[in-house]
Amino acid sequence: MLEIGTKAPDFALPDQNGNTVRLSDFLGKKVVLYFYPKDNTPGCTRQACGFAQHYTAFESKNTVVIGVSKDSVASHLKFAQKYELPFILVSDPELQAIQAYGVWQEKKLYGKVSMGVVRSAYLIDEAGIIQKVMPKVKPDANAQQVLAYLEAE
Repeated sequence: MLEIGTKAPDFALPDQNGNTVRLSDFLGKKVVLYFYPKDNTPGCTRQACGFAQHYTAFESKNTVVIGVSKDSVASHLKFAQKYELPFILVSDPELQAIQAYGVWQEKKLYGKVSMGVVRSAYLIDEAGIIQKVMPKVKPDANAQQVLAYLEAE
């Protein structure tokens, strides 16, 4: 994972509507960049709904929310529509951003070892510098954690 004070790697990836999203498009705003394993799974759904529930609070803090997984654009669109997600979901099947941010890691499940996306989040400041790193976040608490950090600033 990247460290606080590091310049956040830029990326150009399609969102749920097929539009190209670049991290650099959001200079001047804070960005919550969160990585999750898979659309429509219980933990990922709770995490996304948490960000949706607090979306206006993030907006009031001049903060953009971007979710990243290796799911397809079509999968992201269905996920966003099903749960009325008001924020950007970007598709990263080639692991461009996922690897750049160090969240493609070895995972163990029931004794089986495989590579996958570790649920993580970064808070990036208005200048594109990583302000906070949240490795292995809990899906139910992630949005509130980030919001609490923003409110404490």
